[in-house]
Amino acid sequence: MNSILSSNPLIVFVFTFVVLVIFLYDLVLLSKRTSSVSNKEAAIWTSIWIGLSMLFSGFIWWQSGFEKFTQFQSAYWIEQALSVDNLFVFILIYSYFKIDRVLQQKVLLLGIIGAFIFRAIFIFVGFKLIKLSYLPAFDFAGLHFSGDVDSSVDFQTNTFLRINVIITIFGIFLIFAGIKSVLKSDGNEKKDYENNLFSRILTKFFRISPKYDGAKFFTRIDKKLVATKLFLVLLIVEFTDLLFAVDSIPAIFSIAPNDPFILYSSNVFAILGLRSMFFLLSNSLDIFSKLKYGLAIILTFIGFKMLLAPILHISSSFSLSLIFGVLLASIVASFLTRNKDKVLD
Repeated sequence: MNSILSSNPLIVFVFTFVVLVIFLYDLVLLSKRTSSVSNKEAAIWTSIWIGLSMLFSGFIWWQSGFEKFTQFQSAYWIEQALSVDNLFVFILIYSYFKIDRVLQQKVLLLGIIGAFIFRAIFIFVGFKLIKLSYLPAFDFAGLHFSGDVDSSVDFQTNTFLRINVIITIFGIFLIFAGIKSVLKSDGNEKKDYENNLFSRILTKFFRISPKYDGAKFFTRIDKKLVATKLFLVLLIVEFTDLLFAVDSIPAIFSIAPNDPFILYSSNVFAILGLRSMFFLLSNSLDIFSKLKYGLAIILTFIGFKMLLAPILHISSSFSLSLIFGVLLASIVASFLTRNKDKVLD
């Protein structure tokens, strides 16, 4: 199946236009804001961003068909779920460094800009690597593994898709990531973000002030230009997001390995709503207390989907149904657990 990048430039144009308008609006809104985001405002804007994402996916369906629609939806909800899990870590980072909620918005926005850039690099480089990493045709146990990237499974002639080295590695990695998601702690323990390995490396390259200077990332001490603690927090957030991308990018490649636009656009729409969702989550962490179990199921399923791709085709519509159902079940379980804990208290 052809990529939207080559087959439907209208979708690319609409996507670019919508993202630029939203991003410019965010910049103007942030420059005028002097107060933190309330729960009500965060909930409204989170709903707006999700609504815009659903509208754009509907536009993809209208222009390119149901298969592309389900691919976008699957990749979007995977990224959204992983983003919620990642926001918990951002909350811990801001809490550790005691950053004012108004300044948190500035760091988040710049972090989002960095996420746009690095996700684009990861996705388009990954797309090229996948194209180059298919094994040549071979016979095994009476089966003939052959065909190109866009061929389909033919069980009558025992002709299958070529095995892809990158996809196979991603599959194994995601199965381990799913297991790790269950075993990891809830993140309630205090972590020393200021003295971890990454922070110590930064201090080798930058002279960092132990204090903040308003919203400035750089200031002068004894007539020398130094980075403020806010700059340190920004780089820690950016680095943390890069680590998160190690999970999310391989996961979405199982959805549409041949269409980088679907992968990138779904990522961008998920990222656009992070700022409002952050403030919604910061006051209601228990709403998603069981999300890690849902993520474990989703990541493990995607891992096995990648490993079985040469001999078993799992449709995008089935993947979307499972992802959405698991996420819904984990949220319901979180609510039920929260209500039970309140009764016990």
